[in-house]
Amino acid sequence: MRLFLTLVLLSLTACQSSSDGAGGDTGIRHLTVLYSNDEHGWMEGREPGRGAGDLLGLWREKEGYSEEGPFLLLSGGDHWTGPAISTWFEGESMVEVMNAMGYDATAIGNHEFDFGLDNLEARIAQASFPYLGANIRWKASDTIPSELGIAASTISEVNDVSIAIIGLSTINTPSTTNPINIVDLNFLDYEPVLRNAVAQLRQESPDLIFVVAHVCMAALRPLALAVADLDISLMGGGHCNELVAERAGETILLESNGNFRSYARAQFEYDLGSRRLLSSSFSIEQNEGGAADAPVQRLIAKWRSETEAQLSGVLGFSSREYPANDERLQRAVVESWLRLDNSADIAINNRLALRAPLPSGRLTLADVVGVLPFENTVVAVELSGAEILQLIAQGQRPFVAGLIRTENDWRLRGSGRLIDTAETYRVLINSFMYEGGAGYDAIAEFDANGFDTAIHYRQPLVDWLIEQDSSADRPLSLP
Repeated sequence: MRLFLTLVLLSLTACQSSSDGAGGDTGIRHLTVLYSNDEHGWMEGREPGRGAGDLLGLWREKEGYSEEGPFLLLSGGDHWTGPAISTWFEGESMVEVMNAMGYDATAIGNHEFDFGLDNLEARIAQASFPYLGANIRWKASDTIPSELGIAASTISEVNDVSIAIIGLSTINTPSTTNPINIVDLNFLDYEPVLRNAVAQLRQESPDLIFVVAHVCMAALRPLALAVADLDISLMGGGHCNELVAERAGETILLESNGNFRSYARAQFEYDLGSRRLLSSSFSIEQNEGGAADAPVQRLIAKWRSETEAQLSGVLGFSSREYPANDERLQRAVVESWLRLDNSADIAINNRLALRAPLPSGRLTLADVVGVLPFENTVVAVELSGAEILQLIAQGQRPFVAGLIRTENDWRLRGSGRLIDTAETYRVLINSFMYEGGAGYDAIAEFDANGFDTAIHYRQPLVDWLIEQDSSADRPLSLP
């Protein structure tokens, strides 16, 4: 009888711990995270075959991705402000595409604020996934702006594993979007916010804790080590467009190089019975070789048609492409500002205001929107020569028109005279700079009565391109 009872107990134990291969459930669960960031509206791809539809097709073929499978699709933010297909529609097209791709959660990037808080609220309401920013607070109440739809965190269950996901936004947001758009918001330091968020989430007893952060690796790596005691299994980054898959302590760090050109992947093996992470791995992959997902491609084609219907007016013809950082294209922009105001002596533009190349072939308004996608206007200020020299020496390596750089000095282009530190000059800048963006806080202090011309900063370039009357027979040539 004792032998019989022993055999029965052994049989029951074996049934409870039988392997998946034997038809039972071991309690071992697998989960794959697919991670992108800084998509910036490039749903069509910067290069052919490397857009949103291609990436989803690649995920299906290479990763075995399905909406019902053990997958979590995460983003590090900055979904729009790029090509006209996204920018002109203030991100609406991009959110629709990301909904169709099946994203589960995202951090809030600095460029999510580019079209103002009302637009962000509309985009969050449109999204089928949460926008997370645990360190974003109203200045007046020190509360998370939930009225806009922003949440500190969310909990997802994938393959029976409960995952708490916390979002962080870069503390540099006030200088990397137009400061006027976020004047009522604070962006708090990461570590104390993260510790508080994890402490609150512990009440939900999640199996794993992930972080999606629009934060560069230079800040995310030390943060992961500083909060190693919180047992965060994954931190995804953004903002600096770095292609990263590595480990900091026990935390996996992921980041893509943006624009849907690549993605990062992490895989986890979790034991439900012991509530223990058994193993994890990571890799980076290029968005190459996937057969484009048909439904997403149809969405993109719809928005391409909308873009062409509104922005297909021909402005000219170029026989070559001019990259965004090309000196000739930078010069064409600021020189076009000087043409609109004959009384201005100098024009200064932050170099990163140009975001895409001016392509070869037929040039349309959509192309110029891609080059200059932000909602900036041209502002005229009165500055002393000393103040101008200070501005040129700081900020994002500004591009200057109206001055000529000699070996050790700056001279006025018109007269050839050295810039006089005591004399006052009329200077044209963009409204992002006047509001203190890109580190130019001093401009409004130098001239508190700057005159906003209400002319969009891309309009002078549009006008100049039309004036050139270029064609395939007489292509545009930037001096």
